[in-house]
Formats: sequence, structure tokens, C-alpha cells
Amino acid sequence: MTRPVTLPFYAKLSFILVTLICFAFIFCIGKDILTPVLMAFLFAVLLLPIFTFFNTKLKFPRHLAAITCLIIFLSFIAGILIFISYQVTYMANDFETIKKNANSFIIEIHKFIRENFQVSIGDQKKYLDSVTKDSVKTGQAKLGSFIISVSDVLLDSMIIIVYTFLFLIYKEHFKLFLAKLIKKENHPVLMDILSQIKVSINNYIVSLIIEMLVVSVLTSLGLWIIGIKYFILLGLITGILNLIPYIGITIAGIITILASLTGSGETSVILGILIVNIIVQFIDNNLLVPLIINSKVEINAFVSIMGIIVGGAAAGVSGMFLAIPLLAILKIIFDRIESLSAWGYLMGNHVPRKFRWRTRKVTTEN
Repeated sequence: MTRPVTLPFYAKLSFILVTLICFAFIFCIGKDILTPVLMAFLFAVLLLPIFTFFNTKLKFPRHLAAITCLIIFLSFIAGILIFISYQVTYMANDFETIKKNANSFIIEIHKFIRENFQVSIGDQKKYLDSVTKDSVKTGQAKLGSFIISVSDVLLDSMIIIVYTFLFLIYKEHFKLFLAKLIKKENHPVLMDILSQIKVSINNYIVSLIIEMLVVSVLTSLGLWIIGIKYFILLGLITGILNLIPYIGITIAGIITILASLTGSGETSVILGILIVNIIVQFIDNNLLVPLIINSKVEINAFVSIMGIIVGGAAAGVSGMFLAIPLLAILKIIFDRIESLSAWGYLMGNHVPRKFRWRTRKVTTEN
């Protein structure tokens, strides 16, 4: 009978760090392949209760239950896109008004710069003309890269749909693979990890949807109060883009400011939009995120921010979106493996009020 090998702390720490670095390196190298797989895994976990209902309760065949789930999911997304495109079509009718108000707004900016920074309007126009010429030169290259990016998004979307379907129908197959990979005496821990991962991801995605709806309603209400046209559309766009950490709300603010030019180009209206966005973000960051998001995934803010930054550097917007659920999965695994429990605690949001070192008193004999 072989005895388990006991490694010193520095050896365990080295193995853990090397393993994490290897996983991160593999993800960076294969992000174009792994990102759709991970996105599909999240969607499959979200659709799993619906799949189980059709497959178990209604006795649908496995393939038919998976197809039905995807149809419901895609119909929900298509409904949102149809509503947005319908509203954008109406907004396009106000293009001339937008152009007129934009010119008025630009003139006000020119006057503000001239009065406060002593730069003449002529010098400002010369600078803008030089910037415009440079933009025209690079415009074709940017247009080409934009078309390639759109085609990549469409291709990834199709692949994600296929992967989600496969995850649903091969759910038991993957479970059996993990069971064969792990010793039988560790199967209860494996079952606990899988069940907690399912609960955590479901709670996280449902919490994101709730957050999106609340932000959409609050933004729409604020824009309606200050008299912005298409306030429902702009509130919905803000809620959706708010799912993208940090940069999403900035993009939404720019879109809202441009859309506000359908009614008026006054500076006070734009100032009102900025105030609405600041108030909504304050409510989101200080109430919604702690109560809805952090309470579900149990990841502290420091680890969340670091994960989002690393995810964004590794895989862009998709990496930022995947960072939190992947960290939640890591925490669940760490918490249930004794040798890694300290790392799980480090990632958690439980902060003790105070800590006292327990030291042994050394008695000296005379």
C-alpha cells in the first residue's frame, strides 16, 4: 500500500501557481476556440431547467427538448433585437433634426473653447480638418476590419448555438466522463461541486438579467423626466450595454447623447443625460451589484475587478463577461478541496471584523 506524498508548502504553492499560469496561457492562445465553448456552457446551464422540464416532465426526446430550448432562447433575443430595430427605424426619420442640432451643439462647443481657452474658431476648424483628413485615409482600413469583426461575431454566434445544443444533449456523457476521471470515494465532492456550479451560474445569469431590467427602467424613467425622445429604447440599450463592465455604460451614454439631438441640442439636456447616467450608475454599483450580483457569486470586489481586467486583456469583451462566472467556478472548486480552501477564502467576500493570532506561550524551566 502506497503512502500519500506530503509536499512542503512552497512546493504546493509552486504547483498551484504553475497550473493556473498554464490554464491562463492555454486560454490566451486558444481564446478564439475556448471563448465560444465557455459562452455555450453558460447558456446551456441557464437553459438546463427548461431542458429538464421538456425532457423529464413532458417526455420530449433529448434532441427535441434541446431544440425547443434553443428556439425559446433565440425567440427572446430576436424579440429584443426586433424592438430595437423598430425604434431605430423611427429614429432615422429624425436624421435632419439630429444633423441640425448637432451643428448647433458643435457651434456652442467652439464658442466655449474660444472663451475659456483662447483658441480661435478658425484654428479649431483647421485642427478638425486635419483630423478629418487622417480619418478618411484610415477609413477604408477601419471599414474592412469592421466588416470582418461583424462576420466573426455572426460566425461565433452560430458556433455558440451549436455548442449549446451539444452541451444539452451530451450532459450525462460529460458527467460520466468526470466520474471516470475522479476516484469513487471523491464522487460525493464531485456531485457537490457540479450542483453548486449549476446553482451559481444560474443565479449569476438571472441576476444579470434582473440588473439589466432595473437599470433599463431607471434610465428610461430618468430620460422621460428630462424630456428625451425614445427614452424606452435608450433605457433598454443602456441596460443591455451595462452588462459589459466599465466600457458599456460609456458607449450607452454616447448613444443617448446623440439620440437626444432628435429633440434639442441644448447643453442643459446633455448635462441632464450625464446626471441621469451618474445617478443610475451610483444605484447600480452601490445597491444592485452588492445585493443582486455579489450575494449570488460570493466573490469579493478586489478579485472581481482583477478578473475582469485580466479577462478583458485576454479575450476582450467576451473575456470580461466570462470573468465572473469562471471565478465563481474556481471558488466553488477551491472551497471543496481541502488543500485549496485558503484560496477559496481569499476569493470570497466574507471579511472578518478583526483577527487575532493564536500563539503558544513558551514556558521556560528554571
